[in-house]
Amino acid sequence: MAKSVLRRLTKTILIFLNGVIAFLFLIACLSPYINPANWWLNGFTGLIVPYLILLLLFFLIFWLIVKPALSLLPLLTLVLGWQQLGVVFAWHPGEGFTKEKKADAWRFVDWNVQSFHGLTNNKEVRKLIPGEVVASILKQDPDVICLQEFNNAANANNISLFGKNFPYHYFSRDYLRAGKDYQSGCIILSRFPIVDTGKIRFPLAESLIYADIKRGEDTIRVFTTHLQSFKFVKTDYTDIEKIRDQEDENLMASKSIFRKMKLAFSRRGIQANMVRTEMDKSPHPSVICGDFNDVPNSYTYFHIRGNRQDAFLEKGFAIGRSFVSLAPTLRIDFVLPDQQFAVSQFDMVDEDLSDHIMLVTDLVLKK
Repeated sequence: MAKSVLRRLTKTILIFLNGVIAFLFLIACLSPYINPANWWLNGFTGLIVPYLILLLLFFLIFWLIVKPALSLLPLLTLVLGWQQLGVVFAWHPGEGFTKEKKADAWRFVDWNVQSFHGLTNNKEVRKLIPGEVVASILKQDPDVICLQEFNNAANANNISLFGKNFPYHYFSRDYLRAGKDYQSGCIILSRFPIVDTGKIRFPLAESLIYADIKRGEDTIRVFTTHLQSFKFVKTDYTDIEKIRDQEDENLMASKSIFRKMKLAFSRRGIQANMVRTEMDKSPHPSVICGDFNDVPNSYTYFHIRGNRQDAFLEKGFAIGRSFVSLAPTLRIDFVLPDQQFAVSQFDMVDEDLSDHIMLVTDLVLKK
């Protein structure tokens, strides 16, 4: 008798848990349609979508074995959320990446270089980071380079490190210090002539910039941006560890982190609208490369992408983590060409020189 009661109780608890997970996943499925500037809670559910998918798959297999009729709950939930599944995983194993590019391909490098700080606290080693970063980029033989958190100064001219092969650039210069000697922001560098540029300033964040690049008879517009970050500092990462370890101070730590995340979700919602408006004005085939600071299951991603391609989804494999801290599921850097391009190949290159991973993509204009 006791075993029967325990079995029924266990079944009830599992059904309840399955229901809660399904509900959270369906809430996250609203992300493409609800701007977090109006309802910030959706930003949080988007972050946990990969884990919700894994749990739903677990329940699907579990119920198929134990009680097949109940497998309809996770199955229908996953079917309803097909749009979220489609942006989490890429299914192109063994595609590979060849250094030799097609004659008509444009090779793009996109990378948040983290102000050339690297992953070390050693000041002497940090002095070498700019040169190593540039060498890593040039090794990819790119035609166009889009960098975020790039900095330059009179006594540390990082632009000059790219040499004569990249004579054209457009730098946002969003942040100025020390009598305008130090500048930082987003930059686009090109082997080919830049014939027009533009800058759309975001409050309290790096700008959206674009450059029209002419190669032979073709002109394309390249956008890059760095959307609102959570502005986590060293103490925030320590607070996250406290939360993980269930330390006594975790309530205060949670409140501080929650406030920063809520504000960032809201600001990115506003910025995503600005980016989409500007991209829709482009008179040329266009591609946006950048650090969106948001995952593919977010309003930010869906709204900016629209009907564009995602180079990772076209040629990549697995989840595609691009930010190396906090969690293994944070793909927050993107290369999104419009439908006038064909994605020839894609790669993610981790050089241990930033908290972001470099994206390398070959795009070919359709004739």
